[in-house]
Amino acid sequence: MISILAQERLLGFTLGSALTGFLVYEQRKLIHESVSDPKSQSVDQSQVRDRIFGKKYRMEFASLWNKAVDQTFEPAIEYLSSRKW
Repeated sequence: MISILAQERLLGFTLGSALTGFLVYEQRKLIHESVSDPKSQSVDQSQVRDRIFGKKYRMEFASLWNKAVDQTFEPAIEYLSSRKW
Protein backbone atom coordinates (compact mmCIF):
# COMPACT_ATOMS: atom_id res chain seq x y z
CA MET A 1 0.00 0.00 0.00
CA ILE A 2 1.06 3.55 -0.65
CA SER A 3 1.54 5.67 2.45
CA ILE A 4 -0.56 8.77 3.00
CA LEU A 5 2.46 11.03 2.51
CA ALA A 6 3.22 9.41 -0.84
CA GLN A 7 -0.43 9.77 -1.87
CA GLU A 8 -0.40 13.48 -0.98
CA ARG A 9 2.79 14.02 -2.97
CA LEU A 10 1.39 12.13 -5.94
CA LEU A 11 -1.83 14.15 -5.78
CA GLY A 12 0.11 17.42 -5.53
CA PHE A 13 2.32 16.44 -8.45
CA THR A 14 -0.70 15.45 -10.54
CA LEU A 15 -2.64 18.64 -9.81
CA GLY A 16 0.44 20.79 -10.35
CA SER A 17 1.17 19.10 -13.65
CA ALA A 18 -2.42 19.51 -14.81
CA LEU A 19 -2.48 23.20 -13.88
CA THR A 20 0.87 23.83 -15.57
CA GLY A 21 -0.28 22.00 -18.70
CA PHE A 22 -3.46 24.04 -18.83
CA LEU A 23 -1.59 27.34 -18.43
CA VAL A 24 0.95 26.42 -21.10
CA TYR A 25 -1.85 25.40 -23.47
CA GLU A 26 -3.73 28.67 -22.94
CA GLN A 27 -0.58 30.76 -23.45
CA ARG A 28 0.31 28.89 -26.62
CA LYS A 29 -3.24 29.35 -27.89
CA LEU A 30 -3.05 33.12 -27.27
CA ILE A 31 0.33 33.32 -28.97
CA HIS A 32 -0.92 31.35 -31.96
CA GLU A 33 -4.01 33.55 -32.29
CA SER A 34 -1.96 36.74 -32.11
CA VAL A 35 0.52 35.52 -34.73
CA SER A 36 -1.99 34.02 -37.16
CA ASP A 37 -4.51 36.89 -37.07
CA PRO A 38 -3.45 39.65 -39.51
CA LYS A 39 -5.55 42.23 -37.62
CA SER A 40 -3.55 41.67 -34.46
CA GLN A 41 -0.35 42.85 -36.13
CA SER A 42 -1.46 46.45 -35.59
CA VAL A 43 -2.56 45.87 -31.99
CA ASP A 44 -0.33 47.54 -29.43
CA GLN A 45 0.81 45.92 -26.18
CA SER A 46 -1.80 47.64 -23.97
CA GLN A 47 -4.64 46.29 -26.10
CA VAL A 48 -3.25 42.76 -25.83
CA ARG A 49 -2.94 43.11 -22.07
CA ASP A 50 -6.50 44.47 -21.83
CA ARG A 51 -7.75 41.51 -23.81
CA ILE A 52 -6.05 39.09 -21.43
CA PHE A 53 -6.70 41.00 -18.20
CA GLY A 54 -9.45 43.56 -18.64
CA LYS A 55 -9.49 46.81 -16.71
CA LYS A 56 -12.27 45.59 -14.44
CA TYR A 57 -10.31 42.45 -13.58
CA ARG A 58 -7.15 44.45 -12.82
CA MET A 59 -9.07 46.88 -10.58
CA GLU A 60 -10.69 44.02 -8.63
CA PHE A 61 -7.37 42.20 -8.32
CA ALA A 62 -5.61 45.36 -7.09
CA SER A 63 -8.33 45.93 -4.51
CA LEU A 64 -8.16 42.34 -3.24
CA TRP A 65 -4.36 42.47 -3.18
CA ASN A 66 -4.39 45.67 -1.11
CA LYS A 67 -6.90 44.20 1.34
CA ALA A 68 -4.82 41.05 1.74
CA VAL A 69 -1.63 43.02 2.36
CA ASP A 70 -3.41 45.27 4.86
CA GLN A 71 -4.82 42.30 6.77
CA THR A 72 -1.52 40.43 6.70
CA PHE A 73 0.64 43.27 7.99
CA GLU A 74 -1.92 44.96 10.26
CA PRO A 75 -0.57 43.33 13.47
CA ALA A 76 3.00 44.34 12.61
CA ILE A 77 1.94 47.90 11.81
CA GLU A 78 -0.01 48.18 15.06
CA TYR A 79 2.97 46.82 17.01
CA LEU A 80 5.40 49.26 15.40
CA SER A 81 2.96 52.13 15.90
CA SER A 82 2.68 51.32 19.58
CA ARG A 83 6.48 51.43 19.77
CA LYS A 84 6.47 54.93 18.16
CA TRP A 85 8.23 53.81 14.99
